[in-house]
Amino acid sequence: MTAFRFAVRVKPGAKRDAVGGRWAGPGGEALVVAVAAPAVEGKANDAVLRALAAAFTLRAKDFHIVRGDRGRDKLIELDPAPPDAADILARLLG
Repeated sequence: MTAFRFAVRVKPGAKRDAVGGRWAGPGGEALVVAVAAPAVEGKANDAVLRALAAAFTLRAKDFHIVRGDRGRDKLIELDPAPPDAADILARLLG
């Protein structure tokens, strides 16, 4: 299994955690991840990793923020990635 990278657009302070949908921005398309946690002291980042883990049915420690630690746009790495990671991402993008 190899690493798998994908872009996410975070919406902190949402009513509830949710993963799904497509955000088209200047940097390309990204998976939308809404989290209830506020964007302070890394709380939203932790919530993003937990939400992604639940959506992919994996462990949160398998997900890492490669870029965008302090912004809404992040590059996430899944390592080790299951063989169906691209299919799961495509389903979540809708």
